[in-house]
Amino acid sequence: MTEADQQEVTWAQEVGDVTAFWERLGLPGLLDVHTHFLPERIQRRVWAQFDEAGPKIGRPWPIRYRGTTQERVEQLRALGVRRFSSLPYAHRPGIAGYLNEWGAEFKLLAPESLWSATFYPEPEAGAYVSAALEAGVEIFKVHVQVGEFDLDDPLLDPVWGLLAEAGTPVVVHAGHAPVGNDFTGPAPMARVLAAHPRLCLVVAHLGAPDYLDFMSFADTYDRVHLDTTMTFTDFWTTTYPDGMLERLADLGDRILLGTDFPTIPYPYAHQLEGLERLGLGDDWLRAVCWHNAAALLGLPE
Repeated sequence: MTEADQQEVTWAQEVGDVTAFWERLGLPGLLDVHTHFLPERIQRRVWAQFDEAGPKIGRPWPIRYRGTTQERVEQLRALGVRRFSSLPYAHRPGIAGYLNEWGAEFKLLAPESLWSATFYPEPEAGAYVSAALEAGVEIFKVHVQVGEFDLDDPLLDPVWGLLAEAGTPVVVHAGHAPVGNDFTGPAPMARVLAAHPRLCLVVAHLGAPDYLDFMSFADTYDRVHLDTTMTFTDFWTTTYPDGMLERLADLGDRILLGTDFPTIPYPYAHQLEGLERLGLGDDWLRAVCWHNAAALLGLPE
């Protein structure tokens, strides 16, 4: 589907295409572990960075879904996305607490959402992560490309210990894509996992562009998963290495559907098309689009 074709797709077509996808697979809908909702003021600032193709974006990136928070929740519901995350992420010290409070409010707005929280290397991180776990947070997000911090910063050591014991998933954007820096890449995650092998980490974007390096963590650590966010779409321009398709098949129970909704430049269905044209079969698609995440999060099938 060309970019021009994508822009011509109507909302009714989008709903029809996505619904047809999960109905054909016999699924109750979709379980998307990588969607974003932020406080409106912060959301506008994030979108401005994309509009300006800022230094962490690196290319034009038109955003398709720009409605209000409530409108975007209703869009996911209409598409049949039964469970989805909000994944706020702290980009500097002192903001994680505010984002976590907002995440709790979002959970009340969208009860079917995965209660999400974040953290940042700062002295109080252990306390607010502990409080979030006690409150019932279901998933965390950290973004080292934006936040510019080392995953193995000593201030995070008590946080990783708490999360390893709890088994709560953490979606980690640690790959170099779309623009790398001194904090991205597989090496910091390797050090964290060596110290905390029971961590349940979800590698965002399949670790692009170092796909095989990040996939190798799943061979060693039972709780490492990877999400599909933006991979195999026509917009994603990274090179896929030889043997990647075979690795995706081998790791069929560790791959989770992620999309980056709403900050994507194409219809939601295009992510699903990209996964389907890999040719890994309907059972693989069912696992990726529902069963793997349901098992990870302890949700009913």
